[in-house]
Amino acid sequence: MRFALLLAVFALCCAIFPPAIHAQSGLPPAPYAYRQLDDPVQEAAARNLMAELRCLVCQGQSIADSDAPLAGDMRSDVRERIAAGERPAEIRQWLIDRYGNWVTYDPPIEGDTIALYVLPLLALLGGLFIVIRRLRPAKQGDGAP
Repeated sequence: MRFALLLAVFALCCAIFPPAIHAQSGLPPAPYAYRQLDDPVQEAAARNLMAELRCLVCQGQSIADSDAPLAGDMRSDVRERIAAGERPAEIRQWLIDRYGNWVTYDPPIEGDTIALYVLPLLALLGGLFIVIRRLRPAKQGDGAP
């Protein structure tokens, strides 16, 4: 009886929360996700650009290094646009317009990214101030024992 109840709860959980295997897309990868361009100069330009773009899923890897499906789609977009004659700067701007400044490893200094540049400097200055205050000898007062 107890086993049947546990089995029923397990079946209900599997029905409500399907296994993670269903989370993967059954679609084939984008055309140029894992295929290089025929022209070595264009492929080199595409690889250089892909190394500068962050995978939005992995966040710590470039789209050149990531195996996430979104990174594959982005690699394919980069290669297709390079093959069509677009410059890497135009493609980079298109991706920034589409995904935001987060897609680049070197976001421009703007209102929404200024904290990325200012906060580390403030933290460093604050830490330096604390260290200097700790290392400075305390002043001896006239009435202090």
